[in-house]
Amino acid sequence: MKRVGDLISAIFDERFLEKTRGYSAFFDCWEDLMVKNGIAGAAGHSWIKSAEKGLVWIEVDHPGWKQILQTKESKLLHDFRYRFPDMGISGISIVLCKPGTNREKREEGKEKREEKEESGEKPPAEQTKADDAQKPAVSAAKISDTQHSEIKDKALRALLDRLEKQIAEKEITDNK
Repeated sequence: MKRVGDLISAIFDERFLEKTRGYSAFFDCWEDLMVKNGIAGAAGHSWIKSAEKGLVWIEVDHPGWKQILQTKESKLLHDFRYRFPDMGISGISIVLCKPGTNREKREEGKEKREEKEESGEKPPAEQTKADDAQKPAVSAAKISDTQHSEIKDKALRALLDRLEKQIAEKEITDNK
């Protein structure tokens, strides 16, 4: 278990912020890559799901879009490697999203969370259903049992709870 001071240091660590900006650019580049490769229509039906262990996971909402992306897979891999050389990307995996999971619902949820953040209201420390299916659950007892439960500032306490949960999830996935 990490100490509160370690968590706060991680928040303001410049390398952490730079890495975060890099991931943001990574996820935001998808539409540009689709246009560059002549398949702009695919941008509305596919998205970057994650990047893990050198693989870029791309989800599509129809098998036809999967086939189209597969024809451009080597070009997309080259573009990812060129734009993000530090990520060590070695491959692309294109998968069909689960039934009932579509991009519009995910984007709508993202917009609602952003609106809450802009209005000062704190978003819940929940993940989208699509993310929940792939991430291990962390018990609520483990998170509520933390040393920072006595902090009076609710926003800071919520932030620390989210950070602790993310660290615990990362430790679980790293141990697999």
